[in-house]
Amino acid sequence: MPELPEVETVRRGLAMALGGKRLARVEVRRPDLRFPFPERFAQRLQGRRVTGFRRRAKYLLAGLDSGEDWLIHLGMSGRMLVGQGWPNALDPHDHVVIGAEDGTVVRFNDARRFGVMDLMPAAEMASHKLLAGIGPEPLDDAFDGPALAARLAGKAAPIKAALLDQRVVAGIGNIYASEALFRARLSPLRKAGTVQGECAERLASAIKAVLLEAIDAGGSSLRDHRQTSGELGYFQHRFAVYKKEGKPCPSCRSRAGIRRILQSGRSTFYCAKCQR
Repeated sequence: MPELPEVETVRRGLAMALGGKRLARVEVRRPDLRFPFPERFAQRLQGRRVTGFRRRAKYLLAGLDSGEDWLIHLGMSGRMLVGQGWPNALDPHDHVVIGAEDGTVVRFNDARRFGVMDLMPAAEMASHKLLAGIGPEPLDDAFDGPALAARLAGKAAPIKAALLDQRVVAGIGNIYASEALFRARLSPLRKAGTVQGECAERLASAIKAVLLEAIDAGGSSLRDHRQTSGELGYFQHRFAVYKKEGKPCPSCRSRAGIRRILQSGRSTFYCAKCQR
């Protein structure tokens, strides 16, 4: 599933493609994705002007001049692909197609149909069932060591599992949790509540750094992620530990190499010598 950097990359592409433009044509080609589309979805989008795009955790939010927000979640395989001119032929997995007044066309392509789209008054969006209770944004200025330590205090779960909990911190998934913990020299098995003080400072800084670097690289393309241009992301070429099982640690060059373990059914990659 796309994580924060991939979603932010898509947000930036959509902002350039649709920001400030009127949606002249909207075609919805099936009744549902993961959930049914909201009532009169195409009609409520068509003719509206996009006032801007923002991101909350792994969700995209487009402001509309109607006062509603258009919520988008890419799911496991969703892509927002930008082109020019209404296509003569559409892919079977192009489920929503949006044409702007200047000829820009955006196709939401989702082979697995785990994506989500919804519309809700902007003033009520923070209470949407998918957004309510989500934790702080890790790229906000207010997110620092003390803020992270406060979210982790008293938690007995492993720190890796805590980072994947969207109520603790928003937008971090399996890839970037492993990479951030490696940079912070913290074991993924360590109890989350023990990550306090200087350890929390290291981890908060590592989270910010790895996310910003991944955004600059267009995210990570391991399976389905594409930028809105259709290009791959490139951060996968900079992984230190993720998917590096058995390879030497890039820091200590330990003979034991990078280990892979399962935590809550997800693969975790780390160096047992560097990370404590």
